[in-house]
Amino acid sequence: MPDLASSGPLLVFDFDCTIIHVDGDDEVQKLHPEGKIPESSELHGLYSTVGWTKFMAGVFKLLHEHKITKEEILKLMESLEFTPGMEDLIRTSVENYNAKVIIISDSNSVFINHILQHKKMDHLVDVVYTNPARWTDTGLLEIEPFHHQTHCDLSTQNLCKGTILEDYISSQSTKFSFVGYVGDGGNDFCPALRLSENDLMCVREGYSLQKQIPKHKETKGLEIKSEVQYWKSGHQILARIEEKIKEL
Repeated sequence: MPDLASSGPLLVFDFDCTIIHVDGDDEVQKLHPEGKIPESSELHGLYSTVGWTKFMAGVFKLLHEHKITKEEILKLMESLEFTPGMEDLIRTSVENYNAKVIIISDSNSVFINHILQHKKMDHLVDVVYTNPARWTDTGLLEIEPFHHQTHCDLSTQNLCKGTILEDYISSQSTKFSFVGYVGDGGNDFCPALRLSENDLMCVREGYSLQKQIPKHKETKGLEIKSEVQYWKSGHQILARIEEKIKEL
């Protein structure tokens, strides 16, 4: 019988402002002829009432009405740079340390898959969990929620990352040596709570998750059990992962 604990780590990544340096949903809005969604647009305020996914569906419809093409949107996605050290972190972890990589993101499948393919990194990622999207025959990008949940008030209704993480781990036939989670946003707090003392939570410095951690502890008594590493570069995360692997 193989030793299940001898398998490599599981590395879980957010996408926007984590794998890529910026937010693809924010960047695509700049393709509007005015360089942003106009202040007069009825789309403003939609996020707070119907959620981000429906807001972005409205954005894509508005861009389509302004004759912004599929090719222009995909070209923009290709231009978005990875966060410093992130490509090296993913590639080295998979190729040298037998890590399994998954992405859990509130972006969409068209953006993430196209960027990974453009960077020739799609083969390094086991699964992408995100909002499904597809192009219509007329070049409109349609998007729908990943799921609908009401059990987790730390997450949006369309995406509870903690549930997705736990479901993925329970579906695997091997036991990971540890879990490393890399994120930046408030919706990465829920999965951070699912990590054990043996795991590693990597929080991007200067982004909203860093502010949420002490806020949730103070207001709700919620505390991350794992080691927390604050990072600016993927190389910092890779160095800590290499240390953890040596400690096993």
